[in-house]
Amino acid sequence: MIENVAIIGAGPYGLSIAAHLSARGIKARNFGYPMQTWATGVPQGMLLKSEGFASCLSEPSGRFTLAAFCRDNQIPYADIGVPVAVETFVAYGQAFQKRLVPELEQQNVVNLTQTAQGFALQLEDGEMLVARRVVLATGIGHFAQVPPELASLPPGFVTHSSRHSDFSQFRDRSVTVIGAGASALDVAAALRRAGARPTLVTRQKAVRFYAPQGVRQWLDAIRAPMTPLGPGWKKYLCVNAPTIFHCLPEALRVNVVKRYLGPAPGWSVRDTVEGHVPFVLNARLTGANLVNGQAGVDIVHVDGTERRILADHVIAATGYRVDLSRLAFLDKLLQDKVRCAGGSPALSLNFESSVPGMYFVGTPSATSFGPMLRFVCGSDFTARRLSARLASESLTRRFARLTRIRAGSSALANS
Repeated sequence: MIENVAIIGAGPYGLSIAAHLSARGIKARNFGYPMQTWATGVPQGMLLKSEGFASCLSEPSGRFTLAAFCRDNQIPYADIGVPVAVETFVAYGQAFQKRLVPELEQQNVVNLTQTAQGFALQLEDGEMLVARRVVLATGIGHFAQVPPELASLPPGFVTHSSRHSDFSQFRDRSVTVIGAGASALDVAAALRRAGARPTLVTRQKAVRFYAPQGVRQWLDAIRAPMTPLGPGWKKYLCVNAPTIFHCLPEALRVNVVKRYLGPAPGWSVRDTVEGHVPFVLNARLTGANLVNGQAGVDIVHVDGTERRILADHVIAATGYRVDLSRLAFLDKLLQDKVRCAGGSPALSLNFESSVPGMYFVGTPSATSFGPMLRFVCGSDFTARRLSARLASESLTRRFARLTRIRAGSSALANS
């Protein structure tokens, strides 16, 4: 039997798409562990950068929101101004899965290839299946980026921030954190809570914290309308015109996504780190080596001053870069068929790649639809548009099948 749709991934995008397809009566098999990246790849005790109203998964009725979950579980909540704990967000996502995607199969896809019938998937338990269409909602975990300047350090002395959620192993140890974005500051805060001695190293001139949203006046809605990405007209366009963004020249789209909404840690972490964690600013990495049992990171400042920072461990909170070669389960021949723009797959207005029947969502779709697709809030637009497309294709296929059956019946009757 050939499956209709296979969804690889069970984070906010994968679960949202599955919920919308189910509501449309579209049979899909969904694989992955619910909210895995959020549960294991971010610091425990972290507070989300996004506001509460912008941290919802998507389902057709719009009723099972983060606000509703918090109300039902007596968890403090406000649309704006009350930071959301990552533990709350994970619990909400897992509750969403149990209620709306109960058929989720909690195992990974270990191999994906293309066949004449569609796509062949091999699962962890050895099962093989074929699906006509496949949606890759793999999240960002596969795309963790560690600067090449740190490559000479042994694995036990350097890790990417996505490898950690519990930092207790670093208690009483010195740790160099590379980066100045949300991940870097959240890691520094978690290290401090765990009793470690973090030092932040960044190329930036300053650490620019995302500003808290205070009480807004009626005129603010005109000057800077509120959006899930924050206030401002540019953000308003990012949120409300992703299909228009898709129409822009490809090179421009790639550049906008690369530069817009750069490193900016959330306001809620500021008091934990500022004045408590040393910041080494204007510092460019030049190399790293093991020095007397410690990780030595070599830097050069803008004025040419060179320096070596020693620590027991280095954590690269240096973000993510989409690169399909890092999807270990993706067959190389299939991977080579996917046309990319700026490293990300070039997608149609319906999220379809250059390989018919193969769809990419989440961060890999940002260069096609804009910066919103890098955030949870982009799951609603994605799930609604993609589920409508897949439903339309299924209806067309059913109609064609019925037409063939009727034509065959007529031929028999006239024979």
